[in-house]
Parts: sequence; C-alpha cells; structure tokens
Amino acid sequence: MAGELPDSAKLVFGEHVDRAAGFVRLLEEHGVERGLIGPREVDKIWDRHVLNSAVIEELFQRNERVVDVGSGAGLPGVPLAIARPDLRITLLEPMARRVAWLEEVTDRLEFDNVTVVRGRAEEGPIRAQLKNCDVVTARAVAPLEKLARWCLPLLKGGGRMVALKGERAQEELDRDGVAVERAGGVNGRVVVVGADVLEVPTTVLIVERQTRRDR
Repeated sequence: MAGELPDSAKLVFGEHVDRAAGFVRLLEEHGVERGLIGPREVDKIWDRHVLNSAVIEELFQRNERVVDVGSGAGLPGVPLAIARPDLRITLLEPMARRVAWLEEVTDRLEFDNVTVVRGRAEEGPIRAQLKNCDVVTARAVAPLEKLARWCLPLLKGGGRMVALKGERAQEELDRDGVAVERAGGVNGRVVVVGADVLEVPTTVLIVERQTRRDR
C-alpha cells in the first residue's frame, strides 16, 4: 500500500511526517479521479512524488521566499512546505481545477507558510506580484530553455531556479545553455540529492539569475 509509512519518510520529514502522510492520503483518494496522477502511480506516491520532491529541501536556506511554478498536484511545493515550514512558498498554477485542489490541500493540512496563486509565470501581472523571490522551483513543467525564460524574471539578482529533472539533466543544460544565458541565467549546474534515502535519487538543475556584477 502507498499509504504505509516508509522509514525514509520519517528520516526526511521528521516531526512533520504525519502531515506528509496526510498529503499522501489525499493523493491516494483523489489524485487519479482529478487527473493529478496516473492510475499506475498510486503505489509509487511516496518515493516517486513526495519524497522525490522533499529531498530538495537541503538546497534551500532558511526563511527563503519560494515560488513553485506549475505546481499541479502540489509537487514539489507541498512536500517542500512540509519538510521546511520556515520557507514561504507560493504554489503557482494556471488550471482552475488544480488551483481548487491546491487550495483544498492547503486548507486540509492547515498550512500557514503556503499561498496558492492562479496564473502563469510568464504573465505580466504574475511577474509583478511574485518578483524578487529567492528561489523558483519546478517539476516536469517544460524544457530548460522555456523554463529559464518563464522563471528567471521572478527571481531577485543572485536568486536560484531549482528544477527537478531526470537523468538527462546535464544533456539539457548543454543543449540549452546559450538560451539560458540569454534569459539572464548563470552558473548552471546539475546536483543529485536524496541518495541516502531514495532508491532513485532526485536530479536537480540549478541556474542562478545574473546580478549586475555578473555582467
């Protein structure tokens, strides 16, 4: 059963593991019918979705302001908010039915560090509302070239885009590196996190927003 509490969840979430289990139960009960996960994903919610998202918490400094672009089912934003209640997280999602889901999750899990916003990162009003954040994160949203154009303008100078990618992340960085630089991204690199708790660790692509002194 996906609902059984894995030992790795206790390691990652610590005292907040019950809240993480509550999120998993919500995905088990409603994820498929609401089009958030596929039927074959139900038994893999902990490892493939929740823990895969939560282990990126080590890449964040305390009290940072984070925007989860294209949050969808709440990944990686919800697990990150559970693991790191010090972070101030905005779940940004354009689809009304998914926004409704995220608002329900936020209410059911009684978050006080999460805000849900409907919109797209590339929209002018959204950029004005969410600008100068510390970190933008995204999971399975778009290729790096598009992601950089959408996400980097939300960041303050020196802020970071933390994109969850697969094993071909370095290939993607090599392919789109020039486009990332044109969008104002510097110091692109690939890191792997969660190797001590996940059978398949999480591969993350990090790009910083250029500061004036970088130019």
